[in-house]
Order: sequence, then C-alpha cells, then structure tokens
Amino acid sequence: MQTIPPNALAMAGFAALFAFLMYRRFRRLFGRQPVQPARLKFRVVFLLVVGALLMLRGGFSAQSGIAVAAGLGGGIALGLLGLRLTTFETTPQGRFYTPHGGIGVLLSALLLGRLAYRLVVVWPLMHGAHVAGEDPMASFQRSPLTLAIFALLIGYYVTYYIGILLRAGGDAKLPTR
Repeated sequence: MQTIPPNALAMAGFAALFAFLMYRRFRRLFGRQPVQPARLKFRVVFLLVVGALLMLRGGFSAQSGIAVAAGLGGGIALGLLGLRLTTFETTPQGRFYTPHGGIGVLLSALLLGRLAYRLVVVWPLMHGAHVAGEDPMASFQRSPLTLAIFALLIGYYVTYYIGILLRAGGDAKLPTR
C-alpha cells in the first residue's frame, strides 16, 4: 500500500483551509451584513498590522515604494467609491449595510489571480532558495506588482471598514439572533 507523504497532506489541509476562507470572504461580499463595530475595528487594526509587516519585510526600493503608494491611493479611492455604492438601513434588529459586490469580487479575483501566478512562477525559485539555505519567501516581496495589489486591498478594506463605522455611528446596535 502506498503512503501519502506528510507534506502532501499539509498542502491539502492548507488548500482546504484556504478554500473555506475564500468561501467566507465571497459570502460577505453579497447581501445584507450586520454592522458589528467590534469586528470592523478588529479588521482595521489587523489589516494595518499585516500591511506594516508586509512593508517592513519587503525591503523597500524606490520602485517598491512607488508601487505601495499607488496601491494605497487606488485602494482608498475604491474604498470611497465602495462606500458611495453601499446601502445602509436600520431595522428593529439593528443596523445593516449591503456592500456593492462587484468591487469586492474584482479585488478578490485580482488577488487570487496574482497569487496563483506568483505561485506557479515563483515556486521553483522558492524551492531552490530553500535548498540553498536562503529565505524562500523573499521572492514574493521582490515584486512591486504584488506589493501594489496587497496595498490596494489594504487601502480599500481599511477605508471601507472605517467608512462603515463612521456612517453607521459608533453606537450601532448589534443584531440579535
């Protein structure tokens, strides 16, 4: 009987987890969502920390700095557009918002496409770096386009979540279930 290598099981587990997370992400892009201030604030802080860590790890060059600035600027503009296209409503159950799904789908597809492309192109480089004793993740941070896309996502979601918090008011009631 043939045994399955442990790294194949780990990759399958990671793929299943990633698929579940993407399902949850796409589910939040459509339909009425409850305004949950604590969760929105956590997401803002989490995205800012992840963004700062990515920028620090990336080792800036002038090209990377321009890419990050362009990504953040585009993300902020898209976040403001997304807020204009979002509808808010107050019901006896609490405060809700309905996001414009098109922007979220576009950004998610952009991220997934870029990650898939980088994985296919950079995977052999990562393996070679690991064998040579170098940092295998350094290849991901060397691409200004990848940094720009991450900055675009961070700029969009931070702007969008802060906008939801401001538009819904700090005292938004949590929905009862």
